[in-house]
Amino acid sequence: MENTSNKMDYKSSLNLPKTDFAMKADLPKREPVFLKAWLEKDLYRLIRDKYKGKPKYILHDGPPYANGDIHIGHALNKTLKDIIVKYKTMRGFDSAYVPGWDCHGLPVEHQLFKELKINKYQIPQLEFRKKAYDYALRYVSIQKEQFKRLGVFGDWENPYLTLAPDYEEAIVSSLAILCEKDYIYRGLKPVNWCFKCETALAEAEVEYEDHASDSIFVKFKLDDNQNYPDNTFFIIWTTTPWTLIANVAVAVHLISPTYILKPIKAT
Repeated sequence: MENTSNKMDYKSSLNLPKTDFAMKADLPKREPVFLKAWLEKDLYRLIRDKYKGKPKYILHDGPPYANGDIHIGHALNKTLKDIIVKYKTMRGFDSAYVPGWDCHGLPVEHQLFKELKINKYQIPQLEFRKKAYDYALRYVSIQKEQFKRLGVFGDWENPYLTLAPDYEEAIVSSLAILCEKDYIYRGLKPVNWCFKCETALAEAEVEYEDHASDSIFVKFKLDDNQNYPDNTFFIIWTTTPWTLIANVAVAVHLISPTYILKPIKAT
């Protein structure tokens, strides 16, 4: 029977280097220490100074809305971009990162209305704009600290804000240049409208749901055309039957060039 009273101490027999590293990573406690040390050393500025004059690599960061705490989407977005900036820096590029925030629009207004527990008819416009201004700046400050906590390097003390007067001035100046070059014109385009918020929506703000509709065939009678006999019809097929009430034409591709034919009554 094996004698278990004198077990071999295998730990002392291992030839391992002696270090000051702790056995436990203990990241919840150690990570803030790292971040504080980087901040005290002004590490981002030191990196900028070291790579000054090197070929530039600029990451243009689409800004988050300043309308609440960051979520996992923000964390993923900023972390991936931070990886790119740091990688390009290590490859020898002068890769600065200037963070920014979108401080205008429905996302900010909507969250502020929820916080105030009122609607837009219960507050004067100028008073609401002032509150929206303060609300956006408050979350700029909050999100800034949260992004720093993620270890993202950047010029956090000099971000760009869409509500800053110099930023708005640059927008107006750019628009003036576009107008002078005749890039701005008036045309027809559908604009999505939120009936609840009573405001226009950007395309990115429109969410679609899966919907199944009946497809139908429709017979259009051709009127007053000397090239075709009476009782000539065109058959169309559509998966959007609700659009028929606004239909004004049927496009027909013949052997000769395409003709736009005026539809008569659908049957």
